Amino acid sequence: MRILFFGTPDLAVPSLRRLIESHFDVVGVVSQPDRRRGRGRKTSPSPVAEQALEHGIPLLRPERVGDVDDELERLDADVGVVVAFGQFIPKKIRELPRRGFLINAHASLLPRHRGAAPIQAAILAGDETTGITVMRVEREMDAGAMALTREIAIGEQEDAGALAERLSQLAADALLDALEELDASRLEWTEQDHSAATEAGKFDRETARIDWRAPAIQLHRQVRAFAPKPGAFTTLEGDTLRVLTAHVDPSAHGEAPGTVECDGRSTLRIATGDGWLVPDTIQRAGGKAMAPDAYLRGREIPNGICLAADEDADRANASPGTNAGATHG
Repeated sequence: MRILFFGTPDLAVPSLRRLIESHFDVVGVVSQPDRRRGRGRKTSPSPVAEQALEHGIPLLRPERVGDVDDELERLDADVGVVVAFGQFIPKKIRELPRRGFLINAHASLLPRHRGAAPIQAAILAGDETTGITVMRVEREMDAGAMALTREIAIGEQEDAGALAERLSQLAADALLDALEELDASRLEWTEQDHSAATEAGKFDRETARIDWRAPAIQLHRQVRAFAPKPGAFTTLEGDTLRVLTAHVDPSAHGEAPGTVECDGRSTLRIATGDGWLVPDTIQRAGGKAMAPDAYLRGREIPNGICLAADEDADRANASPGTNAGATHG
């Protein structure tokens, strides 16, 4: 089969590579336009676009994919594959391939966690498992009929970055399996139970702000869900302080939520609504991520200080939103 691939970030790269290495023919790649990326903010292609350029595959980088239907039609694809593309795909593009549809690898066990941030949503919800669903792309986000699912367990300490890496490999395997079944005319479709759907829409920066009144176990999930970027955060004397890894100390206490217990040398823990959150890696705005003992050698955290949201100071240190979001994929 002739495959047209739609994708943009690192998450989609393993799937594209697997298809390139397979016996299928990747006849074209569609990705987001070049953007300013990295510390130097230089304009560069997306990770998926870089793969297409490296392998000499025809590449389109439109601001709106609906504007390049003529170019896509000339590629004469049998089916389209979508992984974290990041644009709404109109009906004329969805139905353009010979098979009349596109398939998508979505990073959840649908209908749970439809939307742009299913990995973060699964961790925040305390899910023990997640996975990949291969489905047809329809107008309604992540609501198409399903072809197959692949399930994995979520590690108790696993953060969103590590889980995304595992899911990207699982997506590559699942897509190849689905395409093999489609090529052999054995692929079967099952409608989703729409009544069981849950949403995992874009998260804004405020979702990563730590509310110390919440239980420690919930805050631990929040730390994992937003690591490695942008990082769950609080404020310390008006400055942003990110907590990138942590663990829970369930000990009871009588402290106000947000109160720091610190020996001034190597360890600290912070009172929550139920138990303590114990940071293992922290980062001040503009600084390096480091263990608490290394941080404390350079900056004191007074014992008994209460971490609270100083919104004006925090906005001054604000970084971009927590995720770009994707309309399809």
